[in-house]
Amino acid sequence: MFDTFDEWDVPITDTVTIHGRSGGTGPPVVLLHGHPRTHTTWYRVAPLLAESGFTVVCPDLRGYGRSAKPVPDERHEVYCDRTMAADLVALMRALGHPRFAVAGHDRGSYVAYRTALDHPEAVTRLAVLDSVPILEALERADARFAEEWWHWFFFGASPHAERVITADPLAWYRPDENRMGSGNYRDMVRAISDPATVLAMLEDYRAGLTIDRAHDEADRAAGRTIACDTLVAWSTRDDMEHLYGDPAAVWEPWVSGGLTSARIDSGHHMAEENPVQLAETLARFLR
Repeated sequence: MFDTFDEWDVPITDTVTIHGRSGGTGPPVVLLHGHPRTHTTWYRVAPLLAESGFTVVCPDLRGYGRSAKPVPDERHEVYCDRTMAADLVALMRALGHPRFAVAGHDRGSYVAYRTALDHPEAVTRLAVLDSVPILEALERADARFAEEWWHWFFFGASPHAERVITADPLAWYRPDENRMGSGNYRDMVRAISDPATVLAMLEDYRAGLTIDRAHDEADRAAGRTIACDTLVAWSTRDDMEHLYGDPAAVWEPWVSGGLTSARIDSGHHMAEENPVQLAETLARFLR
């Protein structure tokens, strides 16, 4: 994986180090993974974007993969999207990229759009993949959402989640080596087998139900929007259209820059299932 990419561990504070890889030359773009993946989920997409003329940066989010796992706090600020967005800006500055595009999938998309909202001077373009804003998802939650996305509330609210998952993480997550690719599979298995990673991932969801929602509410009340051009893309064989109809329409009030959309012929893990179409879609948008 990532044969031509550099692998690194970059300290961004006295206590937090971010692990990841980067490669290519040209305008910088950050690719943010979702739950429970690590940065290696991009191993097919990242080289294609590098070949298309981009500097591609793939980090493990705080708490995920081999990045730092600081002790959680009661308000869930340690693992909220605002904190992770600050991580991303500090990482990119350390790598020599004060301005960059960012694409995020699943949980990574929440960090991506929070970065665009909190740091408009840093984000040139935004791509959100398989998501709507957290506040929109929670306000629109109905019986269908509860049935299909029940894990949000188990992870975010149940006192039993950590014990249940760590008892047998492979049985819980059921990663498929054939579909994921062996290197990507091994990286994820290493991560989810660490109880500290499981706790951190649960804290991500706990923040989503509390402080992240509050940050979205404050932004909407203040009329803050995403100023850069934004791509909304979703998997046609996932449940986004079933839940939201046109996901781009849900994003529209949140974006004051240009808004475009794309449908990817894939299941949920689009970077692994249809990397060619995803890379082509991102490259067209980022040029």
